[in-house]
Amino acid sequence: MRIILRADSGFSNDPLMNWCEANRVDYVFGLGRNSRLQAALAKPLAQAKTLCVNSGKSARVFRDFQYRTINSWSRTRRVVGKAEHTPDGSNPRFVVTSLKRTHASYDARALNEDLYCVRGESENRIGEQFEMFADRASSATMQADQLRMWFSAMAYVLVDTLRRVG
Repeated sequence: MRIILRADSGFSNDPLMNWCEANRVDYVFGLGRNSRLQAALAKPLAQAKTLCVNSGKSARVFRDFQYRTINSWSRTRRVVGKAEHTPDGSNPRFVVTSLKRTHASYDARALNEDLYCVRGESENRIGEQFEMFADRASSATMQADQLRMWFSAMAYVLVDTLRRVG
């Protein structure tokens, strides 16, 4: 079985990435912006800005490169930068990954949009579940809390079905 971890930038630390690499677990983690990363994305950001200004619509240009932090990482790793420019301004984003670029489905765009960003959709569904009382486990008994969770789950299924059908 192949395991690919997707997580935000809080997980892009050397001990976790080393463990993943040593245990054949792939990862795609968000990576916080810094001046060195933004400098590596300067040309694609300029391209995205030109495309956005010419079309009036958001534009994205991707860059795949090798990167190593100054102090915190033990080695160089693959980073994908998304140079996005919207009518409101630039929005650069970065991910670090163990996935090789030799596989077509792991090119820079697909890795970012089709693999990393979709994790946000699952987080949205989890958030919706919490909006339907799943965040409260404050009843006097475990059975009452469990019943609340069942009601919340049923309400979520009904709302999700209505969204898909309607």
